[in-house]
Amino acid sequence: MDRDAELVQDVVGLLSPIQLESKKQTINLEDYFMDVSRIDSLEVPRFLKHNLSADKKSLTLNPVGKSVPPLAVMTIAAGGKNYDFLLKGPQKRKVRVALKDRGFRKVQIKGEMNAWNPSAANLKKVADRWEYDFELNPGDYQYIFVVDGKEMLDPEAPQTSNGVGGYNSVLSLSKPKEEKLPGLYTKNKSGRKINLGFASKPKAVYAFWNNTKLAEKISENNIELTIPAGATAAKRSTLRVWAYNEEGLANDIYVPLENGRPITKSRQLDRSDFHAQIMYFTLIDRFNNGDKTNDEPVKDDRLLPQANYQGGDLAGITAKIKDGYFKKLNINSIWLSPITQNPLTAYQEFPEPHRFYTGYHGYWPIFSYKVDHRFGDDKAMHDLVNAAHDNGMNVLLDYICNHVHEDHQIYKENPKRATRLNLPGGKKNIRIWDEQRLTTWFDTFLPSLDLSRKEVIELQSDSAMYWIKKFNLDGYRHDATKHVPLPFWRTLTRKLKEQVMVPKNKLLYQVGETYGSRDLIQSYIGSGLLDAQFDFNLYFDAREAFAKPETSFKKVTNSMRETFNYYGHHATMAYISGNHDIPRFISLAGGDLKFDENDREAGFSRRVGVGDPVGYDRLSMLTAFIMTIPGIPVLYYGDEIGIPGAGDPDNRRMMRFSGLSDREAATKATAEKLTKIRKNNLSLIYGDTKILLEEDMTFAYLRYYFDELALVVFNSDLICFN
Repeated sequence: MDRDAELVQDVVGLLSPIQLESKKQTINLEDYFMDVSRIDSLEVPRFLKHNLSADKKSLTLNPVGKSVPPLAVMTIAAGGKNYDFLLKGPQKRKVRVALKDRGFRKVQIKGEMNAWNPSAANLKKVADRWEYDFELNPGDYQYIFVVDGKEMLDPEAPQTSNGVGGYNSVLSLSKPKEEKLPGLYTKNKSGRKINLGFASKPKAVYAFWNNTKLAEKISENNIELTIPAGATAAKRSTLRVWAYNEEGLANDIYVPLENGRPITKSRQLDRSDFHAQIMYFTLIDRFNNGDKTNDEPVKDDRLLPQANYQGGDLAGITAKIKDGYFKKLNINSIWLSPITQNPLTAYQEFPEPHRFYTGYHGYWPIFSYKVDHRFGDDKAMHDLVNAAHDNGMNVLLDYICNHVHEDHQIYKENPKRATRLNLPGGKKNIRIWDEQRLTTWFDTFLPSLDLSRKEVIELQSDSAMYWIKKFNLDGYRHDATKHVPLPFWRTLTRKLKEQVMVPKNKLLYQVGETYGSRDLIQSYIGSGLLDAQFDFNLYFDAREAFAKPETSFKKVTNSMRETFNYYGHHATMAYISGNHDIPRFISLAGGDLKFDENDREAGFSRRVGVGDPVGYDRLSMLTAFIMTIPGIPVLYYGDEIGIPGAGDPDNRRMMRFSGLSDREAATKATAEKLTKIRKNNLSLIYGDTKILLEEDMTFAYLRYYFDELALVVFNSDLICFN
C-alpha cells in the first residue's frame, strides 16, 4: 500500500491492478473495500462474464472468446462514489516441456516456473517422451529434471550457471521487442497539466488520479493529462499511467503529487513516502551493546560463541540513532529483527551435525506480548521508536507468525494448533521448504502453526496488532511469508486497516520474505495482502554478476525485465545488499568463500575473510545497483563497511564502529555517497527506467523523471568510485 494515496471510508490506499487469467477467476472484494455492503453497482467490460455474490464479498470474472485486450477498466460504485480498477489482460501461454524416455520410472521438473518444487510437476509418459504443460509468462526460466530421484539437465535446451557452481537448463519464451513498445516517459508539467512522451505511439492509454480514471489527449508526440481541481486539497495523491500498442504493454508511470502538483524536490518527501525509503536491517543482538546490565549469554559448554548472545540491544540502536550514525548513512527506515522473548537455554538442531544454538536472533518466540529482557523492555522499545521518529525514520519490526518455540503457550495449551511433524512413512516434516510449504517445521522444537485454523489466525494476527499499536510502528517485515496461507495475510491486513490506518489516517508498509518463483512471490502482493516482498530472484542474479566477472551482465538485465513484468516499474519491492540467511556478499566477491562450497560449514571450520580486496569494490558496485534501481534499497548491517562472513551464523558477526581499516573506511564513505545520491534524486526514486546497454562486462540504464536524468553505468573490468 502506498503512502501516496487517499484514506477514505470505502477504500484504503491505491487499488492494485487486477491480473486477468485465461479462465474463470474469483476476486475477493474485501481486499479492496472496507465494507462490501456499500457496493452499489459495477460496470464490467463486455469481454468478461461476471457474477457478484449475494453477500458482495466476491466477484467472478470469466473471459469471453479470445478478444481480451492488454488493458481495460472495471468500475465499482460504493457509497455513491466510483472506483476504477485497471484490468491487465492474460499474459500466460501454454508451454510443453518434454524429455525423451530412456527407461525412466519417474520424471519430475523443478525450476523457476514452480518454485523449485519437483512434486508440483510430475511428467506423464506419452509414447517415447515424458511431458508436462505449464502456463507461463514470457521470459526466461531456469529448470532441471529430477529423474528417478536424481537431477538431470535437459539435453535439448541451453544451459546457464546456477550461481553456486553448477548449471541449469533454460526455457526461453519470446518477449515483446522493447524498441517497438510505447516507451512512456514524463516530459513536463504546467499547473494541473502533465505531458508524457513516448517512443512509439500507444494504441490506448489508461491514466488514474488515485483511483479515478482520467481522460487523456493523445497526439502524434504527446499525451496530455489534467489533474482534477479537487486534487489541490490533498497533500498527497498519485498519478499512475499504463499504455499498450500492438507489440505489448508499456512501462508504467508513477508521479507523486503534493496539493495536485508533481513533487519535484526531494525535500518535499518525508518518511511516510514509502518509495523514498532507504532501509537498514539491524540484527539486534549483533549491532551495538548499549546496556551491559541486560547481557545474559547462555551458559552451556556445548555452545560455540557465534551461536550465543553477544550483547546487542535496543538501547544500542537508540544510541546510534541519537549519535547520527544512521543519518550520516541517509537511512530513513530501520528494520529490527524480532524482539519477542526467546528461550533461556540452548537447543540442538535436528539436521546434522546437530549443533547447539540459542535464540539470540529472536526467531524462537515463547511469548506473544513480551520484549526479550536481553534486548531491553517496553521503555527501551518506546525510546527507540521515538528517537527514530524524531529523526525522520520509520521503524519496521520483523514479525513471525508461521511458527513458535515449543515453550510458547499457544502450542503448550493445544499442540493441535500446530501442523504435523511426522509425515506418513515416518519422515520428519522438517525444512521441506517447497513440497510441504504450508506445513513444514523449522526444527523439532519449532512447531509450525496450522494457520488454516481460524482460531490460530486470530491469535497470531492479534499478536501482530499488539506490537504495532503498542509501539506506534510503521510496518512489518514478515518472516517466512510463503509458509503462511493467504487467509492469514488478509485477516492481518484487514485488522491493520480497521484499527490503525483508518483511525490514525496513517498508511503502513508490509514487506514479506519469500524464496521462490516470481509467480509465488507476486501471489502475496496486492490490495488486501502485502505491499511488497524481497526480490530475491533479482538479488541472486545480481550477486553472481557483480561478484563473478565471468558472469555476463545480461543475466542482470534479463532479470530486471522479469521483475518489471511481474511487479511493475514502480513497485516498492525490497532490494538487499545481503541478509542474515545468506553468506556475506564481500566474501564471495573477494573469493575467500566459494560459491559452490558449504557456506555454513565454512564459517565453523575457518575464519572466512574478504580474500582479494577487489571484493570491497564489487560490494560497492552492488550497493550502487540497489541504490539506483526502482524499489526499496536495504543495507544489511555491516555491509556499509564490508564485514566478511560465511553462512549463518558467521554472517552475523558483531558490528564494528571504530578501528576500521582503510578499505573499510573507504567502503563506508562510498556507501554514504551512494545513499545521499539516492536520497536527493527523484529520478532514482520515482523515475522511469530504460536499459541502454547490455554486454557481458558492461551494462547501463537511464532513470528519468521530468527534466532530471540519472545515467548508471557498470563495467566489471573498470571499478572506480569517486
